[in-house]
This record gives sequence, structure tokens and C-alpha cells, in this order.
Amino acid sequence: MLSLIKLPRVFTINQVPKVFHEDGIMSGYRHPCSSAKECVLSLFQLTNETLNIWTHFLPTWFFLWKLLTVIFVQDEWRDPYVWPLLMFLTSCCVYPLASSCAHTFSTMSVRARHICFFFDYGALSFYSLGTAITYSSYCFPEKWVNSMFHWYYIPAAVFNSIICTGLACYSRLGMPFLHYNCNTIRSSESFSPKLGKSLRIVAFAYPYLFDNIPLFYRIFVCTGDGCTNNEAIGLHYQHTSMAFLTGFLFATHLPERLAPGSFDYIGHSHQLFHVFAITGTYFQMKAIELDMTLRKQWLQMHTQPIPFVNPVGSALLSLALSLSIIYVFSLALFSTTDKQKRDKKK
Repeated sequence: MLSLIKLPRVFTINQVPKVFHEDGIMSGYRHPCSSAKECVLSLFQLTNETLNIWTHFLPTWFFLWKLLTVIFVQDEWRDPYVWPLLMFLTSCCVYPLASSCAHTFSTMSVRARHICFFFDYGALSFYSLGTAITYSSYCFPEKWVNSMFHWYYIPAAVFNSIICTGLACYSRLGMPFLHYNCNTIRSSESFSPKLGKSLRIVAFAYPYLFDNIPLFYRIFVCTGDGCTNNEAIGLHYQHTSMAFLTGFLFATHLPERLAPGSFDYIGHSHQLFHVFAITGTYFQMKAIELDMTLRKQWLQMHTQPIPFVNPVGSALLSLALSLSIIYVFSLALFSTTDKQKRDKKK
């Protein structure tokens, strides 16, 4: 069937505008003015984005299955103790789906590329908040439960998620928004992506490090009574290791930086980044579930019941503010390109 369909052509790095360039990736680029149909068809041919898409699209369905299992099969959604887990699982469905969609449709135009990744960044900030909600509910060391830091942890995480979205979106404003003719895909734009990349690293690392303060204290620093050393610690070590590995891959562009052109289709850093990120999320989910089960009796005795507005309200507030930020940056993107078009005509 697919042999009867004409698949889109792929290009080399010298044939696409610089905004589409990836460090160390020399070929396998899609047309920068692809139609939506061509973007979908590219899922079934080997390009430098194909595995980026599938490594996040397929896990989305696993996390969705897990979420629906908790809601409909285990029928635990009526228990307020489970609500933070539901928020976390929802965020685990949202961020890989947003990422796969961003990678799929990012070659429709320069505008589409930026807007697609705006939503990708918003989904990642939502995931960071989902992590904080579950950590606050199930993973805090006993010494810190009901402390001042514990009380202000979720409000701070909401604020951090907004900073994450805003800073990550802002990091793309340094990239070119120049209009170009889609009939000719060559472009002479010049820009320095290093600052934007550095801002994105800060945008993602900052909420991650804050969210994990109680976990880092628990597994690396705390000793003696009140440190909550249980069977979940091993899983926490695993997902923490995966998180640092994904950050390393995102920042270094290894291995393709060492051998440009050798990992264009399979094995480049962004593919590995996706794989390790999803694997880390899986270990994180298992660790949270184990903490949730093993600590339920103690937590219910020593903490107040979780109100519905705490996990759900925080998530909805963060989501609404992130969408507002994406809207503002999208308007800025359109106004910038429209101004550049008018200046070009003069």
C-alpha cells in the first residue's frame, strides 16, 4: 500500500534554512514548507525526525492505558489520595504526545516550527508540575512533611512551570522569523542558536532541580530516622540517573557532533534523549506508585486529606497560564514576520 504512495523527498543541510538545522545532522531533512499530508506521510519513511516522533508517540498510548486503568479498571479515582497520581499520569500522556506532534508538523513553515515547539515546551512544564504534585503527596521525606517548605512547594512549582514555559518560548525569539519563498528552500538567514539553546537548558533544568529537592535530600543526603528509606529508593535512583543522562544528551549533541553525518537517521542525540526520557518517566512512575502504596497509612495519619482543588486546581492554573504565554508569543511571532514582510517590500 505504502509503495503506491509517493513519499516526500528529503534534503541535505545545505538545502534547508538555518532555522531547521540540527548540529551534526547532515541529511534526512524534510521540506521546510511541507503540507500536513506530507508531514504525516513522512512518518512512514526514514528521515532524521522519524524516530523522534515514534519514540514519543508510542509511549503516549502506554501512559494513556495506565491512566485509564487507574480510572476505570481499578476504579480508584474516587479516592482523593489517588488524585495526585492521576494528574501525574495525565502529564505523562500530554508531554510525549505534544512532542511527537511538534516533531511531525514542525516542517510546515518557520512559523509552524516555532509554534509547534511552543506547545512542546508548555507540555514539558505541565509534566514538571505533575511531578511536583506527586512528590508533594507521596515522596517527601518524613522529616519535611508539613514543614514550611512542604506547604509552599506546590505554589512554587506552579510559578516555576510558568517560568519554564515563558523562558523556553522566549529562547526561540532569537531565531530567524524571516519570510522566504516556499518554492525555493534555500535561505541565507544567519543567527546564533547557542544562546537560545542555553536558555532552554536553563528553562528545563530549573524546575527539574527544584521539583527534586525533596527527593535528592531523601536519597543522597538524609540519614537516620525520618528519611523514608524503602523499596522505592532503587527506582528513584534509576529515574534520576536517566534524567541526568537525558540532560547530558540534550546539551552535548553526542554522538553526532563527533561524527557529523553518521547518525542522521538512527542513533543521534535527540532520539536517544527521547528514549532515555521515556524510560526515566517509566521508572519515575513505578517509584511514585511504590511510595504511594508503601507510605499510604503513614501519610494519611500525618497529613491532611488532599482537597480536590490542590492537584487539579494547580494543574488547571498552570495549564491556563502556559497557554496564555504560548498565545502571547505566537502573536509576537506573527507581528514580527508581518513587519519583516512590510520592510522587505519598501
